[in-house]
Amino acid sequence: MTDKRELLILGGGLVGMTLALAAAKKGISSHVVDRADPSELTAEGFDGRASAISTASWNLFRNIGLADALEPHGCRIENIAVTDGMKPGRIDFQPEPHEGTLGRMFPNRTLRLALFEAAKDQPLIAWHGSTNVMERHRGEHGVSVTLADDTVLEAKLMVGAEGRGSPTREEAGFTMAHWDYRHRAIIIGLCHERPHEGVAWEIFYPDGPFALLPLLDDGEGRHRSALVWTVAEKDAAGFLALSDRAFLYEIEKRMEGIFGALALAGHRSSYPLGFQHTAKLVKHRLALIGDAAHGMHPIAGQGLNLGLRDVGALVEVLTEGQRLGLDRGDAQMLARYEKWRALDSLMVMGATDSLTRLFGVPGKLSSVIRRVGMAGIQRAPILKRWFMDEARGMSGQLPELLKG
Repeated sequence: MTDKRELLILGGGLVGMTLALAAAKKGISSHVVDRADPSELTAEGFDGRASAISTASWNLFRNIGLADALEPHGCRIENIAVTDGMKPGRIDFQPEPHEGTLGRMFPNRTLRLALFEAAKDQPLIAWHGSTNVMERHRGEHGVSVTLADDTVLEAKLMVGAEGRGSPTREEAGFTMAHWDYRHRAIIIGLCHERPHEGVAWEIFYPDGPFALLPLLDDGEGRHRSALVWTVAEKDAAGFLALSDRAFLYEIEKRMEGIFGALALAGHRSSYPLGFQHTAKLVKHRLALIGDAAHGMHPIAGQGLNLGLRDVGALVEVLTEGQRLGLDRGDAQMLARYEKWRALDSLMVMGATDSLTRLFGVPGKLSSVIRRVGMAGIQRAPILKRWFMDEARGMSGQLPELLKG
């Protein structure tokens, strides 16, 4: 049997599901295919990460009707504190009163629950979970996939949204620049005695950045933050093997009591860190979004936000194409999406990679390099403002869906 829609979105993660919802708001139908089942994707412990949602990304969520469901669960980022170890000379990135916050922190599970709840009764979205794509086909007049149960799904445009290991991207032969930072991010939740007051901390140590991201208090009133601790790959196994008591001791050493007494909340997880970026974003009836197109170091917390900017741009060109009566897979329309997103993503990723190499570089000179770089930012208001605009997602030419 066949079921024909306008978009065929391969990958039902945060970016893929946001695309389906944003497209549906514009009257565009889609198939969404994912190997996992929604109950797995939203289960406790499936993904212990939290994401910083920029001002622009929050505008997108508001414009597609997610803000009311998400608002009670987001912790406002009022300030970003950057420091070399815990030495004097900290930099504070704090917006002006009229600018609002630098973003909001959400557990990834909360974002997924809101997306699936919004999509479940949306007739323009057909979800196909717990299945594998066996064949992909991009023809002259449309695209299709064959699933493991021999179901054939048809559409006008295929979208690769499966993340860093995207099989759709690999099968299509996209050229990709990539390198391994030889570091690993260790992630865990923390409960702490003192409130974080909406401050996100980025503390730089010789073995890598140590980030504390503010979360809402839990149901028992305990203050909470998410820890993203970057360590050298060669040391990661040792840190992950530590007992909870020994691991907490290592965290306490690096925090120097800024939040008072600490307790671990949840289980440790980790993932390797690398850079990857495709030379192109589109091919015949195919577009890439999110980590399928670009993956970066979490040092600036912009990975998900960059993918959401892809969503906003793709929906805008599709909507404009619809107004002009163009086919969903029109080559000139896709070229506009690629031109729009290629420069923005390359600039953000280049800046993130530079930050990683400037502040996260290991070795004897790392502290000197970090302090020189931080002093330069502190003395250059224009540079500091640029970093703040990037954190808020308000730089560059924004799609309509990401504007306030």
